[in-house]
Amino acid sequence: MSEVTPYLAVADARAAIEWFRVVFDARVTVDPIEMPDGRAGHVEFDIDGAGFMMADAHPELQCPAPEIGVGSPVTLHLTVANVDDTITRARAADAQIDREPADNPGIGRVAVMRDPSGHRWFLNQELEAEPAPARAEA
Repeated sequence: MSEVTPYLAVADARAAIEWFRVVFDARVTVDPIEMPDGRAGHVEFDIDGAGFMMADAHPELQCPAPEIGVGSPVTLHLTVANVDDTITRARAADAQIDREPADNPGIGRVAVMRDPSGHRWFLNQELEAEPAPARAEA
């Protein structure tokens, strides 16, 4: 079975790890590997079972961090237990909220934000299925 794991480039991996811990309750699964120049060359973390990899930007290897204020060509879709609570924590931790939490039938409760590193996140919370109408007995 194939799997895609996002590998994020950021300006400050150690600050991003802390941000993900505070906002998403992320857990580091592979500690940062420090390069000779002090940059983090690799770190792995987990957000409620979703695996991510990250490193400090290495523009000399064609791996830059997003440019703040320009936008990101990639959106990370993350299912969370509670979109509203996650957005509250993200806002307090300096995220840019692009779309406030709202219910979207057939999709769930969603919100869109950009983290301080410039990555765009589409947050989704599954909604309880509405019970089917009772059928009358014949």
